[in-house]
Amino acid sequence: MIKIVGVRFRDKGKTYHFDPADLDLKIGDAVVVETERGVGYAMVSSIPRFIQQFPSGRKLKKVLKKASEEDATAMQNNKEREAEALRYCHEKIKDRELPMKLVDVEYSQDGSKITFYFTADNRIDFRELVKDIAGKYRTRIEMRQIGVRDEARMINGYGQCGRQLCCASFLREFEPVSIKMAKEQSMVLNPAKISGICGRLMCCIAYEAGNGESCKRAPRAKTEGITAETKEIISDAPLSAEERTQVMQKTEQTTQMPSEPKEAVRSESKPMEQVKETAGLGAQQQTEKPSQPQAQKPASFREKKRRRRHRKKHR
Repeated sequence: MIKIVGVRFRDKGKTYHFDPADLDLKIGDAVVVETERGVGYAMVSSIPRFIQQFPSGRKLKKVLKKASEEDATAMQNNKEREAEALRYCHEKIKDRELPMKLVDVEYSQDGSKITFYFTADNRIDFRELVKDIAGKYRTRIEMRQIGVRDEARMINGYGQCGRQLCCASFLREFEPVSIKMAKEQSMVLNPAKISGICGRLMCCIAYEAGNGESCKRAPRAKTEGITAETKEIISDAPLSAEERTQVMQKTEQTTQMPSEPKEAVRSESKPMEQVKETAGLGAQQQTEKPSQPQAQKPASFREKKRRRRHRKKHR
């Protein structure tokens, strides 16, 4: 058995799992964890629990300790430095006219690295930009390009439903969403109505995906019980056992259509001679009816012109 705990380095960031050791942790506690790039400051997002085996099979990093007041003060100072670095980087991007959009800045706990998150349509040559930033802050600089969905998660906002964005509130992983899911739910295929603020298909479309077929195959409720309950509601009085039995028997008689025997159908059929006489009388009456004159079609323009010439010629 392996003991794990989920932590997040940012409020709207992804959840990572660490080994809590013997620490008593609760959701919302600030902790200091060991990462591949040094020490990090994080918040507990899920309570410690035991699992059989970690999916990736890798060895988990450890939670070093609960964050102290000094760690909280250092984190607050880093947030102030992040705001300053964000303004400075914005100015340099504008001066160099780079086609990129800066989204957020993150300082490491010990201040040994600054990470800049940005979005762009294509690859960006930001080598000169990194030199300008490194020359000012004298530390390691990392430029990380993210997608539009990650941008929406970092910025946060409200969707068409009026609630906070799912990606910023509770979603941890982005599941693939296709237009086929919207078709199966009979949604209006209007990009303005099925797209989120990130410009991609809304994540909530995937919540109901695959439930359309199960709804179509749902069996109908039995009519006997429904008829008895309806009778009881209309009369405002509870039905007795005998009355309920009579109602159910009548319902069965109405729902089951009796099939007529073939002998009865043959007995009611007319003899062949009578059928021939009836057919002969019908044909005779049809021939005796006077033929109605067919409606004449109105003469065309050329026909009228030909008639005028014919009259002038024989005057």
